[in-house]
Order: sequence, then structure tokens, then C-alpha cells
Amino acid sequence: MSFGETVLLGALAGSTIFLGLPFARLRLLGKRTRIGLAMFAVGVLAFLFVDVMSHGFTIVEDAVNAYKDGNGSFGHAAWLALMLGAGFAFGSAGLAVVESRIRPPKPPPIAGGAAELTVDEARALEEQAAAHARARALRTGMTIAAAIGLHNFAEGLAIGVSASTGEISLATVLIIGFALHNATEGFGIVGPLGDVQPSWRWVIVAGIIGGGPTFLGSIVGYNVSSSAMELLFYAVSGGAILYVIGEVWNGMRRFGHRELGLWLLSLGFFVGIATDLIVAYGGG
Repeated sequence: MSFGETVLLGALAGSTIFLGLPFARLRLLGKRTRIGLAMFAVGVLAFLFVDVMSHGFTIVEDAVNAYKDGNGSFGHAAWLALMLGAGFAFGSAGLAVVESRIRPPKPPPIAGGAAELTVDEARALEEQAAAHARARALRTGMTIAAAIGLHNFAEGLAIGVSASTGEISLATVLIIGFALHNATEGFGIVGPLGDVQPSWRWVIVAGIIGGGPTFLGSIVGYNVSSSAMELLFYAVSGGAILYVIGEVWNGMRRFGHRELGLWLLSLGFFVGIATDLIVAYGGG
């Protein structure tokens, strides 16, 4: 498979993330539907967490087995293990630190109590609180897009490496499987927005951040094969995805519908399994 074909198909695999993103613009969805969509997104993210961490641990495990068989060094295996832990910490705790620093300040407390506010002051305070909630929801959605983007860069690496080594059938199945994966990941980005309707500009930017790295990864993977780089992206994305799951879960618990949410979470996890089986069927 030529470099141009690889890049084109890598871009196609990443662009399917836009299939789910326009749902964020729909005003017809009720509260139960939005909660269900958010929990479905958590299920997809939970599967992605299991998927990326298993891939990362496999790289470390292969290095340990190579050392045991006399084909590798202890230092290399230890370095990869350290990279896995450090990358995970950066993706989870590091993301939490960054998010806390860029979080907009909460509205100031009401001096003298709400009873002393005029109608205009009360309305202004409500608008300020609504703007704060909207900004937080949009920031959470963009954080999910960034975490998914890290994961998709590692997927793009797999596409590029397979194409460059002549494994055409494997590369093709990877592209199809990752395209289906990315289609579900669009719901993972917009699900936690709740009743916040983002602009089309926000939707496009989120799609580029989440799906674009598949295209970039295919370019890098075609020209450079590095298990350490792949491991680093898996580790960081795993930590980031776990952080996002916690944020979305805490937010959705306040709205009730616990049983519905857990059923939809399970459905999202199952959909993640189903799309990944296509990749596994091709030997990816």
C-alpha cells in the first residue's frame, strides 16, 4: 500500500468521528435520552480504557518476555514499565491539574442572601451560573475529544506500520475497524454535554482533535516504527480516559435514572467490544 493510499484511508478512518458529533446540535432530545446518551458514552469510554491499557501492557510484557528469553535487556523493560506508569499519571492526575487551572471561577456568593436581590440582579446571577455550567460542559467534551485523539493517534500508528510492512489485508481491516470505532467515539464526546448545544465551530474543532490524530498517526507509523512511542500514547490516553469517565459519571449521578444509565453504559461497552472484534478478526 502506497504512502498516499495509507494517508487517505487513515483520514477516512478518523473522519467517521463526525457521524456522532452532530447529535450535540439536536434540540429534540429529552432529559432521559440525553442521560442515556451520556451513559452510553461512558460505556464506550470504559471499553476504550480497557483497550488502550491492554495494548500498553502488552508492549511492556513483550519486553519482559524478551529479557527472560535473553533477547532483550532489563533496562529496556524497566524503562517501558516506567513510561507506562508515568504516562498514565500524566494523563489522569496531570489532566486534573490542568483542568483545575483553566476552570472559570464560580459565581461569587450572594451578599445578604437571595431575598435582597432585585429581579434584574437575580436574572443576571442566573445567566452567570448558566454560562459557568455551559463552559464546564463544553470543556469536558473537548477534554474527552483530546483523550480520544491520543488513543486514535496510536491506532493510526498501527495502520501506518501495517501498510508500510506490506500487510495489506491487516491494514485494510484495521482501517474498517477503527472507522467503526471512531463513529461511536463521536457519541462519547457529545454525550456528557447534556442540554448544552455547542456551536458548529465547536463540533468541527472537537472532531478534528478527536479524529485527526488517526490521520497523523498513519503518516508517522508509515515512516517510523516505535513501540515506545506507541506505548506512551496508550498510557497517556488511558489515564485521560479514566479521568474523563470519573468526571462524566459524577455529573450524571445528579440527574437520576440510575438503572437506565447503567443499562446504556453496558450497551456502550458492548458496542465497543463489537467494533473491536472486527480489528481482532483481521489479526490487529
